[in-house]
Amino acid sequence: MAGLSDHDGRNAHVAGNGIEKPILVTEKKPDYTVDAMRAKLEGSVELEVVVLVDGTVGDVRVTKSLDQVHGLDDKAIEAAKQCRFRPGTNDGVPVPVRMAILMVFALH
Repeated sequence: MAGLSDHDGRNAHVAGNGIEKPILVTEKKPDYTVDAMRAKLEGSVELEVVVLVDGTVGDVRVTKSLDQVHGLDDKAIEAAKQCRFRPGTNDGVPVPVRMAILMVFALH
């Protein structure tokens, strides 16, 4: 099964048409940077991730940025890579699936 473990997502599927979406098992909330806290930044970073056949996150890219100056986009990517999923499947067989996730930054 060539390509099923590639991290760059070239062979990743999209949920639908028989492809079951991955299910989040372990969520990692993104951490704030000190500079972002001082700047009182809040909002969300939209990411496109590839969930691999082992439920880990491979390729991650920012599709909607919140902050490139104070490091929140980078923190969102770090958190996404620590999330774990029950992998997506095609006819019951795990396959890499490309999907969108949202990382929310909110000060309390």
